[in-house]
Amino acid sequence: MRENVFSILENKSDSLISKSYNLLMLVTIFLSIVPLMFKEHLLMFTVFEYVTTAVFCMDYILRWVTADFKLGKGKASFVLYPLTIMAIVDLLCILPTFFMMNSGLKLLKIARMGRLLRVFKVIRYSKNIAILTNVMKEQREALLLVIVLATGYILFTALLMFTVEPTTFDTFFDALYWATISLTTVGYGDIFAVSTLGKLITMVSSVLGIAIVALPAGIITAGYMNEIMKNQ
Repeated sequence: MRENVFSILENKSDSLISKSYNLLMLVTIFLSIVPLMFKEHLLMFTVFEYVTTAVFCMDYILRWVTADFKLGKGKASFVLYPLTIMAIVDLLCILPTFFMMNSGLKLLKIARMGRLLRVFKVIRYSKNIAILTNVMKEQREALLLVIVLATGYILFTALLMFTVEPTTFDTFFDALYWATISLTTVGYGDIFAVSTLGKLITMVSSVLGIAIVALPAGIITAGYMNEIMKNQ
């Protein structure tokens, strides 16, 4: 019985029950986020909150009860499961409702932010996102190298610009901000170089930024295609 429940929860079968459960959880996640799109506090939104939280609680309990199948560590699994990342996310998605029920806690803003975590629950119920997550894990070394390269380049260009145009950038953080938006070729225009040398640095930074920003896209795309071929 518990093994069948685990199979449904983890979407390990193509049965109608498993697909229906996944669809139920996706709809529940969406309904739980809808109230965050409005500033008004309507009765309908309160109903959404309580119903969706009840479903999340049920899902959390069922996953805890079948934790030994997930972790494969016997009885220790029931102790270790609440400490796993997704279990913590699940718990943080449930707690905001209880905070909101007690107005004396004055944690409504924190509770509202906590409810945003429910978006991450989609990872568990979407096969495409699961594939993308596997790609990120398999390509983590290459992606980490790109992150280190981009971070180093931002720090270097920020320091260079901060030295070249000290009057334009009041703080080093302003230079970091400029370097980041230049690297990503966004260019809001609120902070910009005024000297000839500063403009040359901006040009070089923007051109190199295109190449650096394109690297993760190529890595993820190649990994995604390989993962799809494996599944097929």
